[in-house]
Amino acid sequence: MSFKVAVIAGDGIGPEVTAEAVKILNAVRNDFVLENALVGGAAYDATGHPLPVETLELCKASDAVLLGAVGGPKWDRIADPTLRPEIGALLPLRRELNLFANLRPAKLFRSMLNSSPLRLKNGPFDLMVVRELTGGIYFGSPRERRYNNTMAIDSCVYHRHEIERITRRAFDVARKRRGEIVSVDKANVLETSRLWREVVDEIALENQDIKVSHMLVDSCAMQLIRAPEQFDVILTENMFGDILSDEAAQITGSLGLLPSASLSDPKEGNVFGMYEPVHGSAPDIAGQGKANPIAAILSVAMMLQYSFGDLVNSQKIENAVDAVLEDGNRTADIFEANTKLLTTSAMGDAIVERLV
Repeated sequence: MSFKVAVIAGDGIGPEVTAEAVKILNAVRNDFVLENALVGGAAYDATGHPLPVETLELCKASDAVLLGAVGGPKWDRIADPTLRPEIGALLPLRRELNLFANLRPAKLFRSMLNSSPLRLKNGPFDLMVVRELTGGIYFGSPRERRYNNTMAIDSCVYHRHEIERITRRAFDVARKRRGEIVSVDKANVLETSRLWREVVDEIALENQDIKVSHMLVDSCAMQLIRAPEQFDVILTENMFGDILSDEAAQITGSLGLLPSASLSDPKEGNVFGMYEPVHGSAPDIAGQGKANPIAAILSVAMMLQYSFGDLVNSQKIENAVDAVLEDGNRTADIFEANTKLLTTSAMGDAIVERLV
């Protein structure tokens, strides 16, 4: 039996890091059929739309999607905002594929302690941000979204069922980790956050094996800097999760190290997902062999774990990445004294060699 994976490398450094992720996938499994497609700025240049119908249909017909990166300054000037890569490709992909649960791990490897911008008193940390991905202010009613040169309006809407399903997913994640959830909101100001907190408390009563607490988003932003090791699972809404996960990613030393999974509901025993690095397209270093492929490679590890239940090979990839970093191998974004500078493809090769 074979599985179909849609590979959409995207823009900027996307094709470079995705090539290394595919290299790793092929090294651990030989039962995947990989089909390439265009998305983002590259798709707009080729077809006039950032999300061609053919790409969307391929994703829907696949068992998982591996995405590189989307967008860049070149396409920010497109007059119609719905044709810009982020708005015209990423948001519709999430909506059309029902990718409501975004999992963003932020793990500081012991070998990367010196690369963190923080002076961490308690050593490495390992947390997971579980972000609701298809509701909130990013998906507010188009009828209520307005802009002119004197005012602008966006609407933030959450329905109970949207909060319930992401909360249940967070409990599933926490149960496989340390069993602790911090639910992040702004319940002292926002009505959507009051509903959020109410629903989380209701579901917590059904899952008393998991420790649940609440934290306001501004406090969480501070606590991530002060003591990130206190967090296990951070559960939060779309915009807060976008911001907090980038903050958590940066304190690991580089956005180039961190993967993500955007998941749908289970289907026939498998969970459909789109897997991508947290980082952007970084057009300033595209084509120079400077990009860090580790985030894309670890996205493959997440794909094996969540969509295919292959914990053995997922862990094998994570162990290989850890070993390569312990060996002192670095790409330009994490290079420091007494380490070895590798190109994008050389880093991929080094990780393949450490797969055991």
